[in-house]
Amino acid sequence: MRVSLDWIKEFVDLKASAQEVADRLTMAGLEIEGMEKVGDDVVMEVNVTPNRPDCLSILGVAREAAAAFCLPLRLPLSEVAAESGPCAIAVEINDTDLCHRYAGRQISGVRISQSPEWLRSRLEKCGIRSINNIVDVTNYILLEFGHPLHAFDSSKVAGSIIRVARAGEGRSMMTLDNVERDIPEDTLLIWDGAEPVAIAGIMGGERSSVTETTTDIFLESAYFNPASIRKSSKLLGLRSESSYRFERGTDIIFLEAALNRAALLIAELGGGKISSIVDAYPITYSPIEITVPYSKINRLIGIDIPKKETLELLNNIGITAKDSGDYLTAVPPSFRGDVTGTVDIIEEVARCYGYSRIPARPPKAALTDASIDIKAYRIRAVRETVRKSGFDEVVNFSFMNSADLDLLSIIENIDEPRRKHLMLKNPLRQEECLMRTTLVPALLRNFIYNLSRGINDIRIFELSRVFIHHGSQLPEEELNLAGLYFSDNTSSLWEEQSPPFYIVKGVLEAVLKELRLQGISFRYSDEAFLHPGKSADIYYGDRKLGYIGEFSPKITERLELKIKKPQIIVFEINIGSLVDMPGQKVAYEQIPRYPSIERDVAMILDDQVTADELVKEFREFSSDIIENAVLFDHYKGKNLPEGKKSLGVRVTYRSKDRTLTETEIEPVHALLVESVSRKTGAKLRGTT
Repeated sequence: MRVSLDWIKEFVDLKASAQEVADRLTMAGLEIEGMEKVGDDVVMEVNVTPNRPDCLSILGVAREAAAAFCLPLRLPLSEVAAESGPCAIAVEINDTDLCHRYAGRQISGVRISQSPEWLRSRLEKCGIRSINNIVDVTNYILLEFGHPLHAFDSSKVAGSIIRVARAGEGRSMMTLDNVERDIPEDTLLIWDGAEPVAIAGIMGGERSSVTETTTDIFLESAYFNPASIRKSSKLLGLRSESSYRFERGTDIIFLEAALNRAALLIAELGGGKISSIVDAYPITYSPIEITVPYSKINRLIGIDIPKKETLELLNNIGITAKDSGDYLTAVPPSFRGDVTGTVDIIEEVARCYGYSRIPARPPKAALTDASIDIKAYRIRAVRETVRKSGFDEVVNFSFMNSADLDLLSIIENIDEPRRKHLMLKNPLRQEECLMRTTLVPALLRNFIYNLSRGINDIRIFELSRVFIHHGSQLPEEELNLAGLYFSDNTSSLWEEQSPPFYIVKGVLEAVLKELRLQGISFRYSDEAFLHPGKSADIYYGDRKLGYIGEFSPKITERLELKIKKPQIIVFEINIGSLVDMPGQKVAYEQIPRYPSIERDVAMILDDQVTADELVKEFREFSSDIIENAVLFDHYKGKNLPEGKKSLGVRVTYRSKDRTLTETEIEPVHALLVESVSRKTGAKLRGTT
């Protein structure tokens, strides 16, 4: 915004140089981006932040300059002493939510002519072209007081009435820029008794414009809802100096002074008689009162400002401040709609006191005792463990559709929690009208999106909440961890040595190990969308927490992937219940000093006996020299009876105080194999 320094000096007696004025205003929050000497005047380019519409005027900048230099502020004459009689134009506001106040005066017997040199010069310095004395006065007041006005030719106002109402459907009008515009139905219009004559707060209409033959004018000064003006301006693709100010918020009280000031100037420059004011004011302005403790002001600013000075700083910028003992009471003026709370008052004190006067101090970093949020810590640990395993985290919307569950063959069942979903009242789109009860459908969409763009190694996971609706007012929220693994190595020179299922199972085992939980087991899964031979449910005791497995062939067929026999591994686990459980305490042991001895055992057993059950029996055998037992081999096929499989277990023996000998190990090993065989029904296939 271009501001004339000579014009500012009509409001405040500034003796300082233009550079010093610019420096003071910049430190007060009005950045002066440039200055230009025009004749005997200096024009400053002022950058005004969106929250300070009061400074979009000469008066607003002058008020800041007066406060910065501790000088009084003068206001020009804005009282109409002699009125010719009642206004011939009536005003009616139909949509009071969009127009809180509409005032006007009629000036009769005016002469349309060229503006005097002083007026044209000031407008040109501020970047506005002179048109005629009537229009120039409205633009002059817009620059001086920051309040937009509009002049109508009274003889063109049908029915001698001005009505403020929404456009409604199918409305169009010709605006002052000679463009026929289709008007959105919620746009606020100014109507006469027959049709629209202006787009409220944005631009007047061509039909009621002031021309050379105009003798009587009706001058409008109003307050329009900022959000309405902003929306209409954007929809119409139409910006003006008026809309720029109205959409940021104008002064609902001061609009009367702007109207009077303009009427007086028009009568001075064009003759005419001024009618009395017509003022429709359905929603009156109510000032707010803010109480602020002095201690809080000084604590946040960092220095002790005397009470008297604090009050003076606020009163100098129009905020009425009074001392109330340990706190002050402040009433912001109607032109400061941005001041609504305690912190706003404190900011004004700091700004007016001068940021340059506030000493810089290093911040205090006092160390205090604080409790650790164990749950948040464990969730972070889970996330990092999965990331370190080569998975990328994704974040999806918390919505789904019932078709997502149909794709996974999750049937409608009273005992199926994933079908207990919550319907959204206002979905972003119909395809996402439910709060999701599982994370897998979103991961599937991520997978398909990446695969279709040539990415053949996809390892993704999401840690987020699902929402199970049990019929109460609010759904039950569960924190789930889900992931998807796919790797197409057909074009590579090497292949993964381990099957994809066991790669992903290893990731889950790493997560469970990080949580240090006992009693986690893997059992056969009956999930309809998983491969029956390559899947498992995850249990903590007798409680099912989730599952892991390869998508069944029927699911991959539905996905219509252009890949031969894709192996897509998916898992989902209720991690929220696990991070709430107490983990096993960390026990530190001395690094073994003595060597270990390993024995491999291959056992033939029924398919129904899981590897987890077999290894568990090895590990739970009572002996102080058995260090560990792990599965190293799985075989099923030729030379084995139907319904049987062979599992290989490697047992590690070690003593803490000596080197073991073969004679010590053999009897223990024999008892171990005999115990496991008896409990699982397995038969020894061979030992080494």
